[in-house]
Amino acid sequence: MLLVLHKPYGILSQFTPELGSRWRTLADFKLPPQVYALGRLDADSEGLLLLSDEPGLNSRLLDPEAGHRREYWAQVERIPSAAALAQLARGIPLDDYTTRSCVVRRLDPAPDVPPRNPPIRLRKNVPDCWLSLELTEGKNRQVRRMTAAIGHPTLRLRRVRIGQFKLGDLAPGHWRELTASERAAVFG
Repeated sequence: MLLVLHKPYGILSQFTPELGSRWRTLADFKLPPQVYALGRLDADSEGLLLLSDEPGLNSRLLDPEAGHRREYWAQVERIPSAAALAQLARGIPLDDYTTRSCVVRRLDPAPDVPPRNPPIRLRKNVPDCWLSLELTEGKNRQVRRMTAAIGHPTLRLRRVRIGQFKLGDLAPGHWRELTASERAAVFG
């Protein structure tokens, strides 16, 4: 079985709570027994999260050599220059590694996304914009670290696509099983 969950802000991508954590877990969503998350989204990230009860899908989907593309929409502070976007696309040296090249573009107009609870902080005199980043790797807090490295901290982060499967209009907090054609779109 392969499920998609529109993970809301404030949810850990695991079923067991962490000691002293303020975050809720996947156990709150009445998912079928024996499923586990394929990959992770940080508690402060939102969007497409796949879950399965099939062994082996995790490595098949997440191995960077398999090249499964994942698209993220990042709302960032200020408007990055063309040079900053090119730097993101080439790969960013971070403390412990250099990111792989990726596809980056500014989303103009800004996407229509459901409001977040709680809302992000807005500063009257600091503009923001949305970027699309298409990656083939997913290291810990990678998108946030990449945008911070070019001087544009991420305010809000959503995963919207894995492979050719898009989150679409699935409401935050809702989940469903993927059809055969949707499953093929994930693993293409």
